[in-house]
Amino acid sequence: MKKQVWKISAKVLALILASLPAQAEEVAVVVSNNFRAVMEGLAPQFEKTSGHKLVITYGSTNPLKARIEKGEAFDFAILSSVTIDDLIKRDRLVATTRAAIARTGMGVAIRNGAPRPNINTTEDFKRALIDAKSIAFLEQGLTGVYLKGLFQRLGIAEVLKSKIKYIRPSEAVAEGEAEIGITQISEILPVAGVELAGPLPSEIQSYATIAAAIGSNAKQADAAKVLLIYLGSPNAASVIKANGMEPTTTKPSGQ
Repeated sequence: MKKQVWKISAKVLALILASLPAQAEEVAVVVSNNFRAVMEGLAPQFEKTSGHKLVITYGSTNPLKARIEKGEAFDFAILSSVTIDDLIKRDRLVATTRAAIARTGMGVAIRNGAPRPNINTTEDFKRALIDAKSIAFLEQGLTGVYLKGLFQRLGIAEVLKSKIKYIRPSEAVAEGEAEIGITQISEILPVAGVELAGPLPSEIQSYATIAAAIGSNAKQADAAKVLLIYLGSPNAASVIKANGMEPTTTKPSGQ
């Protein structure tokens, strides 16, 4: 079934916000690292518009998921769509509030001014990794899982083993701790001192869809609904695009 695109005009958003309770609340939000730059741009705008305050916890997807499964209190989650769906099945999130927010692909980070590796094709990408002195990516989370499997499929896992550093890739490249980093493009563009060498070749590219939902035991469910609405606004879409992601917002199933 084709999903209905959920777009909230600025005028409609203003009317919705004006009709909601004016009491300011603190909303506990759990956000995966690949959406961090977007949220850092959106949070001040949302707080100013709604009057609510966001208390945000950032982290890699798998550790955040584990914390939620163990019962950590939160109101709203922005994670990979796969993770959101699994947490809905485990009754940690409200299914009728689920909405796709954005999509992002993976890329290669290099230090500003460094020679740009050729990664146009899969063979070029393989050669660039083999030639690199060091490669950084996070072991935990969806990126690490995907890259480990990819290196196995490409037959270069053993060759790269001694070069890999499981540290934050963009920051490691910026600080000279690694020659190249591999992560979501949205985690490369905001970091000072690094630049995007390019996306992974299309035949091995992996896209992560970011989704959001309200916690089943949310203490501030009404305020969380306001945030969910805001993520479908033109303001949110512009910030998402500015951070190298594609807005893919779909209407929550309960709307």
